[in-house]
Amino acid sequence: MTNNYISSDDLHFMKLAIEQANLSEPVETAYCVGAVLVKDSQILSTGYSRELEGNTHAEECALKKLHDVKEAKGAIMYTTMEPCSKRLSGNKPCVERIVETGIKKVVIGMKEPDNFVKCEGISILQANGIEIVNIPELEEECKKPSKHILN
Repeated sequence: MTNNYISSDDLHFMKLAIEQANLSEPVETAYCVGAVLVKDSQILSTGYSRELEGNTHAEECALKKLHDVKEAKGAIMYTTMEPCSKRLSGNKPCVERIVETGIKKVVIGMKEPDNFVKCEGISILQANGIEIVNIPELEEECKKPSKHILN
């Protein structure tokens, strides 16, 4: 079950994640997602789809930018779309990265549509004790960067 308590911080950082998603170069085979990693109300890093070399996802970019991945322990990941549970590219799914780093909470703007794979990110994160918060009032804004696929 997802938590429906949405703080002003959650709204603020999700809007920053949407700004990151808007930096993604649209491609026909992937969504444009943004992520912001936050700890103690301070931004640790940001990322967006394909920002770094190697067909990278937003959450993956945010984690790769850390000086030490241990910084993410206890942090909150804000992501415009449910973190992936399966990657067709063969890269490690974002949910595995999130679980491994000890992130305590993931705030999502929308569930991943079934266009490419059946995503089970939310259920996998919850099974690993990670709190999930969904922000439905920002879902339309989170969809806009991926309108090339979602229409």
